[in-house]
Amino acid sequence: MKNVAFLYIAESYQCYHAAAIALELAQSDKINITNFYNDPETPYHLERVRYAAGAPEMKYQPLRRSFPTAAMQSIRILGMFKDMVLRDNAAELDRYDAIVTVEDTVASARRFGISSPRLIYIPHGCGDRARGFTSEVKAFDHVLLSGQKSAQRMLDNALIKPENHSVIGSVKLETCKLFPDATQFFSTQRPTVLYNAHKARGLSSWKQFIEPMLEQFSAQSDFNLIVAPHTKMFRRRRQSIRDSWNGRSSSQILIDTGSERCVDMTYTSSADIYVGDVSSQVYEFLETPRPCVFLNAHQIDWRNNPDFAHWHFGDVVENPRDLLDTIRKAPARHTLYRDRQKEMADRSLGDRSPGAARRGANVIQSLLNT
Repeated sequence: MKNVAFLYIAESYQCYHAAAIALELAQSDKINITNFYNDPETPYHLERVRYAAGAPEMKYQPLRRSFPTAAMQSIRILGMFKDMVLRDNAAELDRYDAIVTVEDTVASARRFGISSPRLIYIPHGCGDRARGFTSEVKAFDHVLLSGQKSAQRMLDNALIKPENHSVIGSVKLETCKLFPDATQFFSTQRPTVLYNAHKARGLSSWKQFIEPMLEQFSAQSDFNLIVAPHTKMFRRRRQSIRDSWNGRSSSQILIDTGSERCVDMTYTSSADIYVGDVSSQVYEFLETPRPCVFLNAHQIDWRNNPDFAHWHFGDVVENPRDLLDTIRKAPARHTLYRDRQKEMADRSLGDRSPGAARRGANVIQSLLNT
């Protein structure tokens, strides 16, 4: 019997990138799965995926937190203290034959004495930002990637080798199709714009654009607007702050600072026009090519920078005053970008035939010789 730890050491949104692989592996009578988690919301999301898949019950185990780690985590705005949690659980995790993770923090495992398990990494997202292509990737024994775009960039940067990676398709894309179609969000049906800001410092458009955007959309009647920033933007904020933002919703503007619909592709699947900055969710939106607008809030020289390859999928706005006019023009201008969107979505999302999770599970079984 091989023992495999699925390690959710960051926020619960990462469940959608790996849980389905765990469910596939659990069907083998030669593999025992334990799901370790740091965020207390994680079991809910794991159960949501399991229930939608009609799979048997799974084992969920909270990661141990020493007193200093728990004290630091209690200051919510400071984060999850993933390295400290990894160190606190090193002895337990070292008993496993493999650790599967969607968080590159686990690259530190060897430094904390976790020497026995194979380390298997599933990047959460298939975007272009430099943060997804750092030297931490080298620490993993095998990397499971959605598409050839990420694989080639990692190969070019010597982060992976031809023999220690596999391209399997998007597990999240496949997982989120298990959930029922979204209900209507607005009483008046109009084209829906999704604003999906990232939290990345120096890249996020939120601070510069959110207030002008809300003002402009409140004064028009052509579009509905969903404001659904990356879930980490408000994850560490007080509930009162989240409630305050959500409470600014209106009949034609929906603001959601962190419900399950922000992480299960509900909004990216249902919107007609995407507005964002650097979130990899743009590729989930482009499973079906549609108009996009990108916000360059920091006057970045982006045109020849691979970290902003997705900004070639639509017009780029630097001044908030130009936002609504650019959005109005986006459907007519989509023909300029549709072919590039399709090409890059295919290279980023990879094989979209059924079975991405099964393909990932097969790779792991092969690595374990089961």
